[in-house]
Amino acid sequence: MIRPDLLALLHRSAELIWASLPLGFGLWLIFLGGYLLTPIGTVIAAVGVAWAILALRRMRFAQTVDAPGLVEVDEGQIGYLGPQIGGYVSLPELAEIRLITLRGRRMWRLKQRDGQAILIPVDATGAERLFDAFASLPGMKTSDLVAALQPADATGQTLPQAANLPEMRLIWRRAGKGVVARG
Repeated sequence: MIRPDLLALLHRSAELIWASLPLGFGLWLIFLGGYLLTPIGTVIAAVGVAWAILALRRMRFAQTVDAPGLVEVDEGQIGYLGPQIGGYVSLPELAEIRLITLRGRRMWRLKQRDGQAILIPVDATGAERLFDAFASLPGMKTSDLVAALQPADATGQTLPQAANLPEMRLIWRRAGKGVVARG
C-alpha cells in the first residue's frame, strides 16, 4: 500500500517526526497565550527545536547499509563484529578518530591510548549508533562529525563520490599533556 522508498524515508526520519510533536505542542501553548502558557510553550518549543536539530544531524550521519559486519555500542565500549576483522575499543581510552579510505571504502579508524586500533566501515549495520558515542567525547563537535561524512569541493557543493576523499583524515584527537622533557 505504501511505496517502499516512501516507507524507507519515513523510517529514516522517524526521530525528526517525533521531535516535531513537542515543537507543535509548544507553539500551540504560545498561541493560547497568557502569562503562564507562553513561557511554558516557549520552553517546550525550544526543546523541540533542539531535538529536531539533533535528529537532522543523526539523519545526515547515517549511511545506507552496504558493508558486512555489525557495530555495537554498549556501556562505553564500541565493538565491530565483521567477517574478517573486528574488535572492541573503550570510549574512555579512545585517543583519536580518523576517517580513512581503503580500496574505495570509507572506514572509521578508532585508536586507543595503548595503540590498539580497529577499523569500522562507515556503512556497516549499526554504524549510525556511533554518532551518539562520538558526540559524547570531550571536545567533539557534532557539526564537524557530520561534515566529515559530507565532503565538499571548492565551491561548497557536496561531492558525489567517496573517491575524492583524502586517504586519512583526522576527525578528533583527545587533548593530552604531550611529552614532557625533564632536565
